[in-house]
Amino acid sequence: MKITKFLAPLLLAFVILFTSCDNDNDNVNTPLSTVNETYPTNNTAGVSRNSVITATFSEPMDASTITTSSFIVKEGTTNVSGSVNYSGETATFTPTDNLSAGKIYTATITKAVKDLAGNAIAADMVWNFTTGGTLTTLNVVDLGASANYVILAKTAINNNSTSAIVGDLGLSPAATSYITGLALTNATGYATSAQITGKAFAADMADPTPTNLTTAVENMITAYNDAAGRPSPDYIEYATGNIGGKTLSPGLYKWTNSVTIPSSITISGTASDVWIFQIAGDLNISTGINITLAGGAQAKNIFWQVAGQATFGTTSHFEGIVLSMTGITLQTGATMKGRALAQTTVILDGSSVTQPQ
Repeated sequence: MKITKFLAPLLLAFVILFTSCDNDNDNVNTPLSTVNETYPTNNTAGVSRNSVITATFSEPMDASTITTSSFIVKEGTTNVSGSVNYSGETATFTPTDNLSAGKIYTATITKAVKDLAGNAIAADMVWNFTTGGTLTTLNVVDLGASANYVILAKTAINNNSTSAIVGDLGLSPAATSYITGLALTNATGYATSAQITGKAFAADMADPTPTNLTTAVENMITAYNDAAGRPSPDYIEYATGNIGGKTLSPGLYKWTNSVTIPSSITISGTASDVWIFQIAGDLNISTGINITLAGGAQAKNIFWQVAGQATFGTTSHFEGIVLSMTGITLQTGATMKGRALAQTTVILDGSSVTQPQ
């Protein structure tokens, strides 16, 4: 009995010591959270200026610890303004404004970030990336002789109802008979129409019209290829192709799919600024939607290179030069300040097309 009373405290002390050691071992063996993946990856160059910066963790984290104080992006010593969100083990930093072109940025996830058990990440995660884009004002796309026409097509120009065209139109290699719905009056080397403030030209008219049109079409194709081939885009897949409601700054934009404009947009910049939109799919503007210019931006400096169809919805208003590999359709009452330059057909329906000054 006395032995039992003597051993009991020792046994209890041993159990406490063993448990404590086991807990210490658990703490030692539990791996601390890390950042497994980032976007952009470290030392990446040519990053789009509209990029969202992300960090993916090795386990679920305490979202309340992931803030603008613990997820920081800097350009040099200057903090980038933005918002931070966390979902599905991934934290995102969305800059308030587009990043600057050709700059080195540093992103940091600090040890203030903790997992669900309250453990801080193993160490601060720091990575760098460099933005792409144009460091100087873009050069305009040289339209060559195609700039002599407000509408230029290769296969047909079709009009329904009464349209109003300010500027010359040209068609080649197709003949005059493929210009329909404009009630043309033939003259020597050109035709006129009450719907055209200018002249209409086609490949079967008197010299030098055929030669002039051949040059214009060749120049149109060259201009298309120039616009499509411009390198170092400022913005890649901007708004995933749905740019409705956006204000578009000067620069080079690139999409690998179609672009839609379901609500009105603003193109804002100075009179010398240039915009080039590279669109691998279609361009679609919804009914009644307007493109508005601000700050002195000029339609003659805005180039929409469209590999697919460009379609402007009923009563919509468009600004800029369209270089389409496929076709351009202005639906009923649509208006356009710019040029419709298509490698197939231009279709009008009670539309208004005015050349830019």
